[in-house]
Amino acid sequence: MSQRQQGQAQEVAAAKAGLSVSTARRLERRAESPEPSAPRQWRTRPDPFTDVWDDVVVPQLTTTPNLQALTLLEWLQEQYPGQYPDSLLRTLQRRVKGWRAAHGPDKEVMFPQTHGPGLRGLSDFTELKGLVITVAGEPLEHRLYHFRLAFSGWCHVRVVLGGESYTALAEGLTGALERLGGVPAEHRTDSLSAAFRNLGRDAETDLTERYAALCAHYGMTATRNNPGRGHENASIESPHGHFKRRLQQRLTLRGSQAFASLDAYQAFLDEVVTAINRRNAARIAIERDALRPLPSRPGTDYTELTVSVTTSSTIQVRKVLYSVPSRLIGERLRVHLYDDRLVLHHAQQVLLTLPRLHATPASGRLRVIDYRHVIGWLVRKPRALAGLTFREELLPGADWRELYARLTAAWPVAEACKRIVGALALAAEQDQAEAIATYWLGALKHGERPTLADLQARFAAKPKGVIALPQVTQHEIASYDVLLPSTSATEVRRHA
Repeated sequence: MSQRQQGQAQEVAAAKAGLSVSTARRLERRAESPEPSAPRQWRTRPDPFTDVWDDVVVPQLTTTPNLQALTLLEWLQEQYPGQYPDSLLRTLQRRVKGWRAAHGPDKEVMFPQTHGPGLRGLSDFTELKGLVITVAGEPLEHRLYHFRLAFSGWCHVRVVLGGESYTALAEGLTGALERLGGVPAEHRTDSLSAAFRNLGRDAETDLTERYAALCAHYGMTATRNNPGRGHENASIESPHGHFKRRLQQRLTLRGSQAFASLDAYQAFLDEVVTAINRRNAARIAIERDALRPLPSRPGTDYTELTVSVTTSSTIQVRKVLYSVPSRLIGERLRVHLYDDRLVLHHAQQVLLTLPRLHATPASGRLRVIDYRHVIGWLVRKPRALAGLTFREELLPGADWRELYARLTAAWPVAEACKRIVGALALAAEQDQAEAIATYWLGALKHGERPTLADLQARFAAKPKGVIALPQVTQHEIASYDVLLPSTSATEVRRHA
């Protein structure tokens, strides 16, 4: 229009605007008309679905309203070959959309909710898709437990090494409430479908009761949203995305996604959470005043199992084989199962803590073997190392496995086992497994063949010196007479 106002001919103005002349004329007439054009009540081309719409398509939509236009078109092509080409798909999509708007079923209505302070806390798990976190140089397979207060947005995030489970939920919830310093009236989580998966009815009931008991310990009402209704947990589902974006931004500023240890990674997550909570400080202060006080002790945030120690000095927990000290063979132990560790109890006392591994369908059964638990008996049966089922896991590291391969290739199996087991005993005694393996492997690569005596001479603890004992002189017994009071012979006879 600006070209026409400058006096350009219709053809020139249309060409400069990239329009056809007829379209330019129509737009110009519409701009000059004081009244809006009347809505068109006629079709510009014949309706290709006139013959089948009322009698064929509409009954199908009435019976099954969720049928897609593509499905209907493919069905029409099968029923009426050659009459309805693919080019009519867009036309059919418009017709179906219009029918649904006029005659389709009601759609689900979302009702916005208002949450007052201190009323609801929510828990959920989330994965960091697209982010590869490494710990000590290895990719960390994990997910995050996320707790959040609906009113103020106070949040807590914890690393979860296994999958979604009751133990992970209990540990995360207990840690969040203890850090928060108060308890909301209600705790909501999803349906715990991942925790219930592959469980029988009795186990599922037990899990439900334990979750309810944990919430009851803190005085909270335990609620769960309906399966498949993620929007019912919207107060935490949406913040998942906000937190992960904040985390990615902080990792970008940090310049690395590598961490020296799991504790360092958790500390970094705590920094991100602290920054989020700092921005919500005013609302958090209001909500803290409305929270209920914590109970006198934390809730039970572990799963308890009872296991028996086998004659191989091992226990089986959730498809993972763990070694324990051989003195426990035949005993029954109580195991407190946490997400990242196992705490073993016997006769009301804590015996030891073991790192936990999580078996997956991809990994199959796993083993966690500490050679120090069985070395005392292995030195008496060194030949058993050759066919040991968990030999690879027993040898403490790749260097020891390479040593075993080199020695069995150069010596008879019995001799090689004797040397390896003797060196392991020395490593256990002196706590120098890595140093011994590094030295021994390096010597073999240089053509040397250190004997077990050589290793003992090099790594065994040496006495720091003989402690001189004090010289003690025995006094004559008669010298004690001076301590006795002097008594005359006459007095002695008188008393007698």
